[in-house]
Amino acid sequence: MYSTTTTRGRLKSPWSRRKRKHALTPQQWATLFTPDGKLRDGVKFLKKVRSGGVDASIRSEVWPFLLGVYELNSCKEERDKVRTQGRKKYEKLRRQCRKLVRCNTGESSSNGDSDLFSRGMDSAEWEDVVSARESLSSEEINSSPGCSDNPIISSLLEEDVGGSTRFMDPNISDSESTDSDFSQDVEVSQTFLSCDSKEENEVSTPMSEVQSKLHPTEDFSSWQRIIRLDAIRANGDWIPYSPTLAEVSEERALRLAEAVGLKDYEHLEPCRIFHASRLVAILEAYALYDPEVGYCQGMSDLLSPIIAVIMEDHEAFWCFAGFMKKARHNFRLDETGIRRQLSRVSKIIKSKDSHLYKHLEKLQAEDCFFVYRMVVVLFRRELSFEQTICLWEVMWADQAAIRAGIGKSAWHKIRQRAPPTEDLLLYAIAASVLQRRKQILEKYSSMDEIVRECNNMAGQLDVWKLLDDAHDLVVSVHDKIETTSLHAK
Repeated sequence: MYSTTTTRGRLKSPWSRRKRKHALTPQQWATLFTPDGKLRDGVKFLKKVRSGGVDASIRSEVWPFLLGVYELNSCKEERDKVRTQGRKKYEKLRRQCRKLVRCNTGESSSNGDSDLFSRGMDSAEWEDVVSARESLSSEEINSSPGCSDNPIISSLLEEDVGGSTRFMDPNISDSESTDSDFSQDVEVSQTFLSCDSKEENEVSTPMSEVQSKLHPTEDFSSWQRIIRLDAIRANGDWIPYSPTLAEVSEERALRLAEAVGLKDYEHLEPCRIFHASRLVAILEAYALYDPEVGYCQGMSDLLSPIIAVIMEDHEAFWCFAGFMKKARHNFRLDETGIRRQLSRVSKIIKSKDSHLYKHLEKLQAEDCFFVYRMVVVLFRRELSFEQTICLWEVMWADQAAIRAGIGKSAWHKIRQRAPPTEDLLLYAIAASVLQRRKQILEKYSSMDEIVRECNNMAGQLDVWKLLDDAHDLVVSVHDKIETTSLHAK
């Protein structure tokens, strides 16, 4: 087992057994705010989340702060405005989705929302339940163009998406992009769309305008087919952690499934039908919001925990959009983002353990493609539902601190802890490999064997041990890697 005690010395991480703290509680959360709803101390808030995560009962309130939906210094009035504007933007995206569905299927707009209104639905129903009924065929994935022909990638992602690989068109190349491609006014709402929708009275967005924003070859109908397949395949590990959604009625689940055009769900229980339908609605909206990425398999794995925690689709959408500002590079068709991250994992291992790295070189595995799945879906398949969320919350806290410009200032004086890093996930991935260095060195003589070992990590990892070891790597090799990278430029 990879040991860190000799090199860490007195540099105790916030996740070591001695230092580890409890999750942020509802009582602590309430005391962090002033009477006008402002956070008293953003640094204190992020440190608390970073060291122990968030209590399950307040995650839906805390996550919008961590994911950049709300500014850390915003007051309640400002957040209310953000919610209202965000709701309208999400509703507009859903209207555009419905227009595209009607265009692709030849369905008349007269066959729209009024049918659902006449069934007595109240204003507390989900936004998509008041949408026009969509009717799309769930075609098999092999009828869509382009899947990765890399056997390693296929095997690494197989368990993530029910046996299918990421939807990729090898004929498509897209340009390098950054977070700045996105609108900076990421906003969210907690108000449901009322039944007296003004959709028919508003000036419609021309269909040509909607379609012109889509990728020239990977069009919306292709994304829809893949989204529906992945939504149906989504596992139910979230159910014990979301009792309210677990108890959704069959009637409500079927109504939403019909509204978003879900098919082939008869084998699922109502709560999973409802969950799959919400995945469809939000992922379709995101495909229009970020057409450069659109939809790639694996994105549903990232959204699934968010909608299990956040009950309202428009809030979940903007949290997901905030999450994807960093994670979207995992789904670029040219895979430049993935390759950069794999290269960083390789550099971490090389800097920390040259003996292990040389062994990987002998096996032609020094590019670390065996951790591809961990990078793409951020440990979603290696950790349990609860442990995944804990890791993500810590990672989001690091990213929030950096966004707020407090990464190097507030933590600088606390020498026993490494400052926040954008690449905490990559250090955790490297730590998971180093924890298995003995098996890799003594037992494995091929890349395939290491791939199997990584796939077998599922359920075997301790998230806090992983973070503790990741902290050691940040302390011991981060500056060295950064310096080497600067000199290389």
